[in-house]
Amino acid sequence: MAKSAKAATKSEILSSIAKATGLPRKQVAAVCDALTGQIKAALGKKGSGVFVVPGLVKIAAIQKPATPERKGINPFTKQEQIFKAKPARKVIKVRPLKALKGMAK
Repeated sequence: MAKSAKAATKSEILSSIAKATGLPRKQVAAVCDALTGQIKAALGKKGSGVFVVPGLVKIAAIQKPATPERKGINPFTKQEQIFKAKPARKVIKVRPLKALKGMAK
């Protein structure tokens, strides 16, 4: 793939992989869809989950607890204010693995 200022589209990525592997574009799309399904199943709806794309990234779902409403000081205006409460939520963290970090050099 050539370097460009904007990110490649899904269609461009699928076409590039199909050309590089010699597989039909439909098969490459099916593999990507299967990978998406595996990630969805691993992260799941029940609590925390982890999925690793070997050599690239580690994807983890972390359950964050609810936070109560609280008083604090606005760092810009130095005036007291009330920060709103946040509900419990699931957050996705994506961490690069060593091989991916090496690609960025």
